[in-house]
Amino acid sequence: MDHRRRQARVRAGGLTGAAGSQGRSARAGEAGGPLRRPARPKGAAFGVAAVAAFLAFASNAAASPLYRVYQAQFRFSAVTLTLLFTVYIIVLLGTLLCLGSLSDYVGRRPLLLAGLAAGAVACGLFLLAHGVGLLFAARALQGLAAGLVTGAAAAALHDLRPHGSAAPLLSSAAPAGGQALGAIAASVLAQYAPAPARLIWWLLLGAFAASLLAVLAIREPGTRRPRALGSLRPRVSVPRPARGAFAAALPCLAGLWALGGFYLSLGPSLAAQLLHSRNLLWGGMLIFLLTGPGAAASGALAKVSPARVMLAGCLALTAGALVTFAAIETSTPWALFLGTAVAGLGFGPGFLGAYRATATVPLVTPGQRAGLITAIYIVSYVATAVPAVIGGITTALYGLHDTALVYSAAVGVLTATAAVILLARRTTAPEHAAELLGGPYAVASVAPAAAASTVETQ
Repeated sequence: MDHRRRQARVRAGGLTGAAGSQGRSARAGEAGGPLRRPARPKGAAFGVAAVAAFLAFASNAAASPLYRVYQAQFRFSAVTLTLLFTVYIIVLLGTLLCLGSLSDYVGRRPLLLAGLAAGAVACGLFLLAHGVGLLFAARALQGLAAGLVTGAAAAALHDLRPHGSAAPLLSSAAPAGGQALGAIAASVLAQYAPAPARLIWWLLLGAFAASLLAVLAIREPGTRRPRALGSLRPRVSVPRPARGAFAAALPCLAGLWALGGFYLSLGPSLAAQLLHSRNLLWGGMLIFLLTGPGAAASGALAKVSPARVMLAGCLALTAGALVTFAAIETSTPWALFLGTAVAGLGFGPGFLGAYRATATVPLVTPGQRAGLITAIYIVSYVATAVPAVIGGITTALYGLHDTALVYSAAVGVLTATAAVILLARRTTAPEHAAELLGGPYAVASVAPAAAASTVETQ
């Protein structure tokens, strides 16, 4: 009986203390005392980071259907056209090398704000462009914007959703999904709306401004660490636990981004040549067929193991490259779009599988996230830029038809090689299966504590 009385008194005291605490808080508010600002929902911050990532890539792809418009206005060659694409990649790579890990030290929001501001200024330069010089400046700023936003947004997504498939899915889908939306929107507006080379940049400028305000409204999702200046040294960080998966993903990353670089730089010109049409929509549609189905397929395969997703992506890319080769050789426009769509079904899953197999290795610590993601994107963008430059030079020397033939054949060889490596790795090295499968799905039962610190994306 005495024991029950003591428990009742303790419960009554706790309720009284809680009520008193609430009363003191209310009185402090009435007296104008400082109150902690209620935290905004994590879902809102997650959405803001995802939109920022998609916007950076949409802005980049919006320039691709307009290259032919600028080429007619300012009278530059195919080499200059591919250099306009390449300057974006060069600046992006430099930004990733020097600033890719900075958000691990200063937080995610400062990098997101700086990247979105650079993207907004790039839109302004496109609006002011009256020659090739401002086009190069705008493309350089787009590279800076994508480099800043890529690592910070992906890291923020992982900070906010460290478990499950949402963060890796959105991080890997942002390049394909953003480019699909940007390319198709720009081509439709350029062909059918007034001010063909300007309206898309006004709309994107407004989107960047709205995103800046949204980032200002959310709280910092990451943590800050000292020695931020030391992180500015150019370096690529692939932590030891992720090295095997990273090496296995290299051929897949190289093949799919080499194909992406060709389509984003010379794809609209190839569509115009085979169709004998000046309609800008065809160029945007070609890019959309490469990137749009890939983003949708990534969502459908989000719960499948990364190794299987990557293998399926490589097989689809190989088949698409072969159909594209036949379409170019026979000058069959419908087959070009069919081959592009088949390759597109592998584009998104290939990157999703490679990204998840590498970036979500459970033993990688949160402090190593941005550095590892930077390494993934550096490989991807080198694979995008180098073949694109070579393609521009060979187009000027040998023509677009022959260049596209060799390019599609080379991509088919790369992705087929990646598929063979993945099959051999699964067959001959089962002891590495957990590392290759990666992510919380395969390893959670082996190392649940380590799986809790899964990495972020791009």
